[in-house]
Amino acid sequence: MRTPPLRLSWPDVIAGLSLAGLLLPEAVAYAGIAGLPPQAGVIALFAGLVCYGLIGTSRFAIVSATSSSAAVLAAAAAGTAGTDPALRLTMGFGLVVLTGLFFLIAGLARIGSVSDFIAKPVLRGFAFGLAIVILFKQVAAVLGAPLHHTDIFRMIADLASRHADWNGPAALLALLTVLLLSGFARLPRVPGGLLVIVLGIAAGQWLPLAGYGIALVGPIRLQLQAPSLPALPYSDWLRLAELGVAMVLILYAESTSAIRTFAMKHGDHVVPNRDLLALGAANLVSGLFQGMPVGAGYSATAANEAGGAVSRLAGAVAALALLAVVLLCLPLIALTPQPVLAAIVIYAVGHTLRVAMFKPYFLLHRDRLLIIAAVLAVLLLGVVDGLLAAIAVSLLMLLRRLSESSVTVLARLADGHDFVSRSVHPDARAIPGILILRPDTALFFANAERILSQVRHALMEAGPHTTTLILSLEASPDLDSSTVEALGDFHRALLVRHKHLLFARLKAPAQHVLQRADIAGLSAAALCDLSVDDAVRVAWQLYPDLLEPG
Repeated sequence: MRTPPLRLSWPDVIAGLSLAGLLLPEAVAYAGIAGLPPQAGVIALFAGLVCYGLIGTSRFAIVSATSSSAAVLAAAAAGTAGTDPALRLTMGFGLVVLTGLFFLIAGLARIGSVSDFIAKPVLRGFAFGLAIVILFKQVAAVLGAPLHHTDIFRMIADLASRHADWNGPAALLALLTVLLLSGFARLPRVPGGLLVIVLGIAAGQWLPLAGYGIALVGPIRLQLQAPSLPALPYSDWLRLAELGVAMVLILYAESTSAIRTFAMKHGDHVVPNRDLLALGAANLVSGLFQGMPVGAGYSATAANEAGGAVSRLAGAVAALALLAVVLLCLPLIALTPQPVLAAIVIYAVGHTLRVAMFKPYFLLHRDRLLIIAAVLAVLLLGVVDGLLAAIAVSLLMLLRRLSESSVTVLARLADGHDFVSRSVHPDARAIPGILILRPDTALFFANAERILSQVRHALMEAGPHTTTLILSLEASPDLDSSTVEALGDFHRALLVRHKHLLFARLKAPAQHVLQRADIAGLSAAALCDLSVDDAVRVAWQLYPDLLEPG
């Protein structure tokens, strides 16, 4: 089913207005997480809504600042700029610009499946650990005890050591805000975030919050200025490029999860590479105008769908409503108490702390260590190092699984021409003089030698009367140069022993590369892209001395 055409409707208007009440408070709050001024969140919000609305393909996705990208940005800027606040801002904006450029390059290169290389357990474990870190830091900010460490244990010790300085009234205000947000959540079309900000501003006017040590957000200087690149030396751009790759991976993995979930739910068609371009444009515009990184967050996207949106115009309505609020009410938002914004973050991030997400992994006895390792990486190493470690663990797990080698012996069913695993079907008959093997994983540089060693061992066990080997390579869509070289060496070793090699089920790319390799002594007829049964017939034609089954 195709996505409906863009046509403004009342459901889009209602959903957009509801979104505006959710997105503005979160944007300002996430800017605080990132260590950026509040206007950075507002700029990012407009960049995300406008760019994705013009270029993106999902009718529900809402691209804005997210808690995970804000936390990664804060940690990255702190790690590269130290304690210099001006340099931290510059490095942060530079990272957003590079993130946008990398997204655009990925979209132009049509690698929309890049996030698939990060396992879902790793993403979920990282999100869970990150939520704990964000919640802990927000609680510490409310209590008036800023933290100076990145690992959870030293943060806990740091917070506990300052218990005498905790701000009780600020904690009470944050707790009341969370309770109000929980109540408003039962009314889907009520902008709970905006209402608690209004109530917080009113409380600040009627109560002496300053006397209780409760600070306000402060002025939001949203001035339209010409886009510009941060003035950084080449060495700093190189340092940011490394972090930019990690930011792209986590943002796109988070975004594509939300986009695909709702596209599958409604039968919509989305184009991953076009969404990459949309995210690239949004982040590039945001960075050039000194905004935050943006992505399609699950909570905002789910709120858009729940609000009744039927097209991307709901985001456009939200942008227009936000523009009106910014033009008319920005000075009032500056009067918002800081604990109220912290409570909005705590409530939004708290939804990701679902222990139930671990249940399937323990039930299936799969990837338990992977998801736990991802959580611990964030808690023990900090946000940026934890993210990089989680991605590294995911890629290592991928390589480990790809390099795991197993070879299946195939034989013909007694009542047909199908070739099946002999271990599963003991009644299947072997072909005299021919050994048929199927590698169960794709051949590539990390496992080719190991798999061919197993093939050699199986051929030796088959005995001297087995003179022909057929390799069924349906699991290998293509072959790299290392694998082709290994196959060439393997074939030469077979020739020395007066044995023959044929292939079956070759995919077109694998067949073409083997033809170009022109392995000495390997005939063109041996490079068979047909079934195993056809390969057996070719073997009988090439080598008449083989015994046919009686």
